[in-house]
Amino acid sequence: MSQGNQRRRTNRNRFEPVTLGEIKELAGVGRPTVSNWRRRHTSFPAAMGGTENKPLFDADEVAEWLDTRPVPDAEQREDGRMPTYGDRFREALRLRRLVALKHDGISAETLISSALSLIADTAAGNRRAPASGEQLEQAVDELLDSTETLGAAADAVLGLAGRLESDLAVDATPAVVAGLIGALVRRREAAGEAECARLSLINLYAGTGDLLFALDRGRLGRITAMEADRLRRELLSHRLLAHGVQDVDLYADISALRAGRRMAADVVVVDPPYAAGERETDEDGPLSRAAEALGLLGPGGTAYVVVPSWTLARQRTGVRSPNVRLREHLLMEDSVAGIVQLPRRIHPFRTGAELALLVLRRDAGPAERGLTRLVDGDRIAMRTGLGQRWVEVVTDALSTTGVSAPEEVRDIPVTAASPRQEQLLDGRSLLPAHRLASPEPGLDHFGASLDARREAAAALPNLREWIGGLGIAKRESPVPHRRLDEHVRAGQLKLLPGHRIHSEDITDEGLIVIGREEMLGTLRIGRRRIAPEALAGYPQAAVTERGDVLLLTEHGVRTHVDDVGGCVLLAPVQGLRITAYAQHQQQRVTGGPAGDLWIGPHPLARLLAAPRNQQRSSGSLVRRVSVRDMDLPQLPPEEITELEAVLTETDRHRAEVRRQLEALDTLAERLAAGVADGALALRRRPSR
Repeated sequence: MSQGNQRRRTNRNRFEPVTLGEIKELAGVGRPTVSNWRRRHTSFPAAMGGTENKPLFDADEVAEWLDTRPVPDAEQREDGRMPTYGDRFREALRLRRLVALKHDGISAETLISSALSLIADTAAGNRRAPASGEQLEQAVDELLDSTETLGAAADAVLGLAGRLESDLAVDATPAVVAGLIGALVRRREAAGEAECARLSLINLYAGTGDLLFALDRGRLGRITAMEADRLRRELLSHRLLAHGVQDVDLYADISALRAGRRMAADVVVVDPPYAAGERETDEDGPLSRAAEALGLLGPGGTAYVVVPSWTLARQRTGVRSPNVRLREHLLMEDSVAGIVQLPRRIHPFRTGAELALLVLRRDAGPAERGLTRLVDGDRIAMRTGLGQRWVEVVTDALSTTGVSAPEEVRDIPVTAASPRQEQLLDGRSLLPAHRLASPEPGLDHFGASLDARREAAAALPNLREWIGGLGIAKRESPVPHRRLDEHVRAGQLKLLPGHRIHSEDITDEGLIVIGREEMLGTLRIGRRRIAPEALAGYPQAAVTERGDVLLLTEHGVRTHVDDVGGCVLLAPVQGLRITAYAQHQQQRVTGGPAGDLWIGPHPLARLLAAPRNQQRSSGSLVRRVSVRDMDLPQLPPEEITELEAVLTETDRHRAEVRRQLEALDTLAERLAAGVADGALALRRRPSR
């Protein structure tokens, strides 16, 4: 480490006194929390001055006291220590003077750029007076005096982007994503140690260096970065200088990068700048960055590219969009080694953006040829938490040969020899959440069903005979599954979309309207209606028939069988119609040969709401399940008939129990209301 990058050991002044309000702000808590700390804990530092209404406290003493209070639900640090409010307090205190300068009319970008320039000049031994004035220089000196290295001071200044409401924070790579890519590169380095070769690396669209500084640069060979934005390129240059890094070639655009390099890279890392909207029809869409990264790889090289999830979720239609064409080109070239679905809301400033990580390869090994590994990092995060453990599990999932958790990780062929075998070039979504489904892990369905039957018989003694007659047996051979999209394209099912209807057209007369509220149970079905003449203004609105299955696929899957028909669906509710069901019912009524129905409404509703379909949800703000990506088991006709009979009888008994509960609820409500108003006096009749 260079001398300029060591801690600057000047005569360090103590932090200035702080008020209770400043403690609240710097520790990131509410004002009542600080008041409770002071009132309930005798060890809280005593005031060193000020007035009774506005006491002043020694900042060092406050920081030391806050060190004893860990931050709840925080992730463990790399050194194994849990972060405390003292850590948060000190970090904010170091930057307090810089943050205050924004109120003097200095823009956030100018403030960050000027501060980084001063730190870089200090590292280079060429300190010059800042254009923004003496106050900025004093604030930077105070920061340098309280940090271990110049590089740490530069990182702290860049970390101010969020507090200063700078656009620089919007395009920053989330720390967890940078940590995952860094771990994958380190794993690749370890695999190449036997060759004693140092990997060359390119960081496209480097921004201010979030990905670059997550890598172990000491173990890399030639490093190249490209950043088109002038401000970000300048900030990255200052940051590199503050860290004492001088062996990075920095370019302004990719054409200059190609002209300046003499060899292809072993590793390319890319987190392109955020672009609002889904640019599916643009030739220069997000997946074009993946193609750029692939073109810079040498033999055996690997690229890690962050892309929006919608680029992988769009299905192929009659006219292929540029996004779909490029995605299929990458697959046909056998360039996609892995797809990691990143956890929802992983970006602190773009919580509505859902992201995925593409792992691209230049050459596939014999064992991986023709296969792509899908990893549902979102589901893994639910199990492990979003921390270092998550990074380790995902890294192992991408690096190891065996796949032990098929509901989270699976190898899927790009093309399949059999038309019935799943493949990635079938035009469907490539998102792991949409592709990966399996039986509930670790669950013995036979034992769980026996337990459920026993509990139901004990809770409903009047139905004990019927419940005891339900025969349950283990299946000897696995059952094939078929996606709902295949049933729709084959004409066995018809998908009914929900419609948007103006609230003023919804009254209490006419056809029943079923929307989100009815499916969730917050409104009774039949309370909202629409008059036929008002419905005429919505010619595209779907009206249900008897036997249609209604679905709400937000935050899970909820289903309802319409046993009457004539209902209007409000988006986001959708419907599925068994096309042969109407004719089947008509033949049963007329006494003709009804034949076997491939599936009935009640089995369809129950099977769609099974956990294997519930797990397919995706989306950052609203979790939705793609209806076409659900699947159904292919059962013989006699099993379908038996399942239909059992579920129909079960629903009949549930409706009876529900009526009993509603009657008891109504009775309790009326009695309580009468007593509350002083109109009723209750007394128990003596038992005969």
